Amino acid sequence: MKKEILKPRKTGEERKRNYKVSIEKKIKKYIKDGSKGDLNLSGTPVEKLPDNLKVGGDLDLENTLIEELPDNLKVGRSLILIDTPIEKLPDNLKVRGSLDLDNTPIERLPDNLQVGGGLNLIDTSIKELPDNLKVGGNLFLPSTPIKELPDNLKVDGALFLNNTPIKKLPDNLKVGGDLFLSGTPVEKLPDNLKVGGDLFLMGTPISKKYSKEEIRSIIEEKGGHVKRNIMI
Repeated sequence: MKKEILKPRKTGEERKRNYKVSIEKKIKKYIKDGSKGDLNLSGTPVEKLPDNLKVGGDLDLENTLIEELPDNLKVGRSLILIDTPIEKLPDNLKVRGSLDLDNTPIERLPDNLQVGGGLNLIDTSIKELPDNLKVGGNLFLPSTPIKELPDNLKVDGALFLNNTPIKKLPDNLKVGGDLFLSGTPVEKLPDNLKVGGDLFLMGTPISKKYSKEEIRSIIEEKGGHVKRNIMI
């Protein structure tokens, strides 16, 4: 009867190394196969991505240790960076879907950033937005320290500014969906404000000073409009 040879168990460090190697192989295989579909790396030990990476679908990096993204990164759908230590984004980042930065330490975005879907900045330390920012979906900024919006901001979906310290809005602001200003210290509305949905003003100095009808008249006198309801 042959003796069974027992192999020593792998240590925790060995398992971690092997797991990291398997993730690196997964990324290489994804690129070799034509970068089609989603690349889900959520919860893995990935710390770095190759330069010039193109992802055809979603790139999910939630709850990873990644601190920076590679140059020339292109994402065909959504880029998910929730609960990562990432502090900045590359200047030439292109995201055709949504960009989710919820609960990251990021404080600023690159100039001329264009996001095809929604942009989620909830629970971030974002203090300013870049000029000429274009967001194809909703822009979420509630309870952030942001104090003002840039000129020429364009949001195709809803704009959430509730419970921020914003006091004024830029002229010519265009919001395709609802505009949420509840709980802000905003005292007056800008010229040429255009809101495609509802305007929420609960808990603002404006709602305490004017009626719904007066607010609508003020907006229209300044060349703007609110297509649906004004909530005070």
